[in-house]
Amino acid sequence: MIRRFLTIRHALIAVGAVLLLALAALYFLTLPPALPAYDKVVADWHPSEAWLYDRDGRLIDSERVDFRARRLAWTPLDKVSPALVESVLNSEDRRFRYHDGIDWVAMGNAVRLRLTGGRSRGASTISMQVAAFLAPDLARPGARGWREKLRQMRAARALEARWSKDEILAAYLNLAPFRGEAQGIGAAAVSLFGKGADALSRQDALMLTALLPNPGARPEQVAARACRLGKLPDCSAMRAAAASALSVARSRALDPGLAPHLAAHLLTKPGMKVTTTIDARLQRLAAVALKRQLQGLGPDRARDGAVVVVDNASGDVLAYVGGVGLGSTAAAVDGADAYRQAGSTLKPFLYAQVIERGWLTAASILEDSPVQLDTASGLYVPQNYDRSFKGPVSVRSALAGSLNVPAVRALLLDGVETFRDRLWDLGYRGLTEDGSYYGFSLALGSAEVTLLEQANAYRTLANGGQWSPLRLRAEDGHDAPRGIVSPQAAWIISDILSDASARTRTFGVDSALRLPFWTAVKTGTSKAMRDNWCVGYSDRFTVAVWVGNLEGDSMKAVSGTSGAAPVWRDVMLALHAGQPGQTPPRPDGMEQRRVAFQNSIEPQRDEWFVKGTGQPALAFAPEAARRPRIVNPVNGSVYALDPDIPIDRQRLGAEVTGLVAGHRLLLDNRDLGEADARPQILAGPGAHRLALADPSGRIVDQVRFVVR
Repeated sequence: MIRRFLTIRHALIAVGAVLLLALAALYFLTLPPALPAYDKVVADWHPSEAWLYDRDGRLIDSERVDFRARRLAWTPLDKVSPALVESVLNSEDRRFRYHDGIDWVAMGNAVRLRLTGGRSRGASTISMQVAAFLAPDLARPGARGWREKLRQMRAARALEARWSKDEILAAYLNLAPFRGEAQGIGAAAVSLFGKGADALSRQDALMLTALLPNPGARPEQVAARACRLGKLPDCSAMRAAAASALSVARSRALDPGLAPHLAAHLLTKPGMKVTTTIDARLQRLAAVALKRQLQGLGPDRARDGAVVVVDNASGDVLAYVGGVGLGSTAAAVDGADAYRQAGSTLKPFLYAQVIERGWLTAASILEDSPVQLDTASGLYVPQNYDRSFKGPVSVRSALAGSLNVPAVRALLLDGVETFRDRLWDLGYRGLTEDGSYYGFSLALGSAEVTLLEQANAYRTLANGGQWSPLRLRAEDGHDAPRGIVSPQAAWIISDILSDASARTRTFGVDSALRLPFWTAVKTGTSKAMRDNWCVGYSDRFTVAVWVGNLEGDSMKAVSGTSGAAPVWRDVMLALHAGQPGQTPPRPDGMEQRRVAFQNSIEPQRDEWFVKGTGQPALAFAPEAARRPRIVNPVNGSVYALDPDIPIDRQRLGAEVTGLVAGHRLLLDNRDLGEADARPQILAGPGAHRLALADPSGRIVDQVRFVVR
């Protein structure tokens, strides 16, 4: 009997041990992960966005910086619409306020329905879902067995022991995915309804609640579930609202998207809030003007453009439009900060430099005629935009009319290296090579510049030659300006660029450059019509516009006055509505003289000079005053014979300048005749020497060329 009792006792002990071991194994198998405190969850929360504000604190754009999910700042429970809280609790967890993390009633009903073959309903509480959000291992794909469910239940109990009910509910509303990449009620309210979470209506709340079980559901499915939740007798309004809110094309009212390129430039970290110098009204105005012009041109002619507006006094950038999309094939590229070829827009700074040095004046005569310049890479033969030449012209006419050959002649006086250094001082940071790299083409804008650089360089002229950096952020300091261009030269250049009469010969009487108040403006077109510029200023503002194709292909039938200039005009007129631009005051050290031009090169006029450089009469240098020399062919030229053309039809036209009466041309010591007869040269393959001999037989000039 005793033995039997001991046997039963041992068996019970063994069973008990097994049960204890099983319970211990179950305990460790269902052990939930450690969950953080509520304060830590809130502290570790970082929005995926950063925000850009204008000078008055108005939101103008936002930038997605963290691409894992789209979320805004943490939304406290007291900033959530009561209608949404009520709707979510009624749908997701009716007894949330009364259970300890596990709704045993809902769980019992779920078990009963499963056993009886009914439609099973979920028994997961909000606390269990929050635990899964905090520990993704609890809700990993495929983890829906009894072990995972027990781990969620234990995690929910642990969460309830440490967090308040309001903290759990706030975490749920911030961590839950709603639609697409929108995580949390803040991002969902903005992206779907364009409003804050505290402004949601009952209809909005029902729709958001309907999204929780299936954020990717179709609009009609969301509307049907929302109607069931709200017990709505008529679902037509909800269906229309869902179709609108969940449409792909819906814009976000709280994200105006006014400055996407600037936002990409300034917003680099999640949660950043940057206040800029931008004026939202001017930003919108500039974007509309550019968009209207590009629509008028059409994508077959020009697809891209950019606009920058600067306050002359402060250097504040008031508008920064890097592009407007439309037909662009490179819409993400920032046209305002992209390096493009400058075209004729650098000419004012060249003439300013030679004027301040006293080498030229606004009345000086330059020759606009064909010229060939020998360079290390071959002949440089500049041409005017219209392929014609005007003959002798004044500096005023040459700059206002944007003539190319006179600008190259001015650069010969100034020196390429000197001019390059001046451009660098004006803020053109793309000129990283020395002057020899750019050569004589620098006068015609072969260097690459940005629209921001253009705006600030022209602002320097508007400010009497004083340069200071631009300001894009409200926190940027005001650097002391430094003199780059002399005040007198800056004023004379401004006077030329504002002279509508002086540019009439090139641009006509009534172009887009002519405004009803004082402005100074310059256009430019780069090689092969890839870039079109219009940069100008009044006494208060500088406006810079670029139009072109960011991919680098040429524009079609777009000139300086038909591309960028209309945008410049529209923006300038809007800026000065009610307050026209005023002529800037003249600096000291100036003098005005009546100037007469010999041989009626130009009509008499009153001209302004740097004091001490004024002249009452100007004339083009006569032939007798010029040194006799050969101008064609140019020394070092290489010519190739065409095998399909008879050799005697392939001749070079010899050209000479100066007083050459009695001079003769000699080709390889063979007399070609009188130099002023401009003989045709017939030269076979090989190296040749063409010499110019005076009446005494002395060689006064010679060039060498090669025929292949």
